[in-house]
Amino acid sequence: MNQIGSKIRAWRFQLRQARVVAKAMKSRRHPIVAHIVPTRRCNLACTYCNEFDDFSQPVPLAMMLRRIDRLAELGTTVITISGGEPLLHPELDEIIGHIRRRGSIATLITNGYLLTPDRIRRLNRTGLDHLQISIDNVKPDKISMKSLKVLDQKLAWLSQHASFRVNINTVLGTSECAEDAATVARRARELGFATTVGIVHDGQGQLHTLGEPEHRVYQEIMQASSQSFSTFAYYNQFQKNLLQGKANNWNCRAGSRYLYICENGLVHYCSQQRGTPGIPLENYTVENLEREYDSVKACAPFCTISCVHQVSMIDQFRDQPKQALAQFFPAKSGRQEAYDPPPIIRLLAWMFLPPDQNQMRKKLTQSLTRAALWCLKVR
Repeated sequence: MNQIGSKIRAWRFQLRQARVVAKAMKSRRHPIVAHIVPTRRCNLACTYCNEFDDFSQPVPLAMMLRRIDRLAELGTTVITISGGEPLLHPELDEIIGHIRRRGSIATLITNGYLLTPDRIRRLNRTGLDHLQISIDNVKPDKISMKSLKVLDQKLAWLSQHASFRVNINTVLGTSECAEDAATVARRARELGFATTVGIVHDGQGQLHTLGEPEHRVYQEIMQASSQSFSTFAYYNQFQKNLLQGKANNWNCRAGSRYLYICENGLVHYCSQQRGTPGIPLENYTVENLEREYDSVKACAPFCTISCVHQVSMIDQFRDQPKQALAQFFPAKSGRQEAYDPPPIIRLLAWMFLPPDQNQMRKKLTQSLTRAALWCLKVR
């Protein structure tokens, strides 16, 4: 019975994710993802992190609920709670529940230290959709306490009790031993969790150059993981260049499709560019979203903030679908096709990207698009 329930929940979540993408494809006039901070305080002090302190008070619940309401009014489809350590907020359950009541997908980023079986079951009851833990090493060191040795029991509890999706993220460059990242990824897969790998950045979100061991471990993780289409496309679009120390040529949509709301209720481009634009969320308007959609960010070429990258990929596909497919799924050498996607993506491209000269296929596409939006309840 639990397996049937898990499959139903997974299907419903995938449907809601599809609705997020469909709404984003239909209109660019709303945020896709917003990160919101309920407390800056953290119970750890990782030396590479600039997103915490050890004294801040939690944002009052009423204030957090008003901010969630404002994000809903702007049309935000995914709201991620981060910090600091959000599990330190005494009324986190009410915050997550309000996100779900307002119709957004609710995700949580935590260091995992405060998870217990009872806490996980409480998160289940809130309707949490997704949880992410970043694990930096196998054993604690002077850089990070977010180690597999400390957190392995927490991961086992999540595997046993969580009804929400769990992703374990490992960041190359945060451990003195590059192989630790592969060990973390293997353990996460053993427990049935999704895995992602990122690249460490400096205090402005800019690339730190990686050495040969990190390159080797990255390839090992990518080859062993069962990657989603979006992760595979993200690797081809962004991380392949960053691994080689090359700049990415892209349009950052931070401040528009992606918002970062700090504990003071100000909207920033991201966690590493706090202060810009620095406008109170209550005063943030569609006009602000439109302006920032096209604004040029000087930090973009060597940015490693993956959530901002991935949000931008939706608009890249929306504006220039065939060119985007060529970048996401480049054709193998010697082939005539402009792109070489997996079979399901190829089918969708046939359905929704008809040749310009084929009027019958265009009419079919219009009918399929209307039907898809109706099924997903996107108006």
